[in-house]
Amino acid sequence: MYKISEFAEITGLSKETLRYYAEVKILEPAYIAPHNNYRYYDDGSYFLAILLGKLRRFGFTIQEMISVMEDESFSHLEDLLLQKKEKIQLQMEDLRQQTEEIDEFLKSGKEDVNDD
Repeated sequence: MYKISEFAEITGLSKETLRYYAEVKILEPAYIAPHNNYRYYDDGSYFLAILLGKLRRFGFTIQEMISVMEDESFSHLEDLLLQKKEKIQLQMEDLRQQTEEIDEFLKSGKEDVNDD
């Protein structure tokens, strides 16, 4: 069993994040000591914590993360990841277009200055 600070260190999730995940019931401690309310996590919690960290890194909302965790078979996880990937690719294309527009705008501004 790991204290919350130890578990935070090995998973890369902050203690505050772990407390929040417990509050929304997507990653609850394996044991809470009744005399001091210390939270303890076990090895089984490790996989879920790593998964949640990855989902957060992939841009999943807390609601999407809750949906994944409620589907304990993770049968829809692949579909959700593919949807997220597609959304990211569209955002990347949009950002590429924006950078091209900025370049064009800067270029036209320099041409206007040189015309003077």
